[in-house]
Amino acid sequence: MAHIDFLGIGDIVTDAFIELQDATVNCDISKENCQICMRFGDKIPYKDVTVVPAVGNSPNAAVSAHRLGLNSAILTEIGDDRTGDECLEALKKEGVGTDYVNVHTGEKTNYHYVLSYEAERTILIKHTEFAYKLPNFSENPRWVYLSSLGENSLSYQKEIASWIKANPDIKLAFQPGTFQIKMSDELSELYEIAEISFCNKEEAKRILHKSPESSDDIKTLIADMHKKGPRIVVITDGPEGAYASDGATVWHMPMYPDIAPPVDRTGAGDSFSSTFTCALALGMSIPEALSWGPINSMSVVQYMGAQKGLLSREKLEEYLAKAPEDYKPKEI
Repeated sequence: MAHIDFLGIGDIVTDAFIELQDATVNCDISKENCQICMRFGDKIPYKDVTVVPAVGNSPNAAVSAHRLGLNSAILTEIGDDRTGDECLEALKKEGVGTDYVNVHTGEKTNYHYVLSYEAERTILIKHTEFAYKLPNFSENPRWVYLSSLGENSLSYQKEIASWIKANPDIKLAFQPGTFQIKMSDELSELYEIAEISFCNKEEAKRILHKSPESSDDIKTLIADMHKKGPRIVVITDGPEGAYASDGATVWHMPMYPDIAPPVDRTGAGDSFSSTFTCALALGMSIPEALSWGPINSMSVVQYMGAQKGLLSREKLEEYLAKAPEDYKPKEI
């Protein structure tokens, strides 16, 4: 295939979005711990269901990169089932390279159920334990975007780290998923070689082994993340916006204002992180990349699923030109 600008590495999944209409959300006083509740042992009506193939952190990022003008591909694993076929078809339709999609005989492609309620989502996940293996590349990609992988992927991720170490022309963007955050000590090599690391504020505390009640000081969290090795550290903070640092300067970027009430927040983080990475791959500065990321996040949450709202470069720049006066990165 043609030279790859952006290679996503990570698990692919089909999401079945179940729009609930008969549920409640109960939170503690701090609003930190919330539970979605439904009647036990009853028949519960739902509003609608939408099935979206070929999603997941890295596939979402690869689609985002293609729409923004980069030649993107995905390295992922599927089973030899109809769900896998549908994922493959969806990737090809999006223009994402599929030469490195590995088909495993007798295995099931990952299939998740997303309980959607009041624009938030609760995801029921199950990762097939694929036999991961790094292929031989005829030509190295310029950027690797590594994200969510199954719990049995530790040796595979160490193999990826060794490959990138041996090929320093490859730049790594690391957006750890749930299991990768749990493995943060074992994956220290990935942080050490990362050009960029992404996480939200709560994830940063878990990666750094800080208690949830510890200080929320963003500069301290960023400084501690830099100590793990990434050249650029990006930490998002929900409605408070996002922060990025090159080790010398910290910038803050507010959210881009919603053009309408959000429909579904699935993929907001993926769209921000992938768009930030793509901006750097296109030669932009960190402040410029920070101004791009929230626009794609704003667009994605206007639709069900993580990919439908991903923007072309032309449309993203149109939103940027119409941004409010205070939508600017600021040094803090």
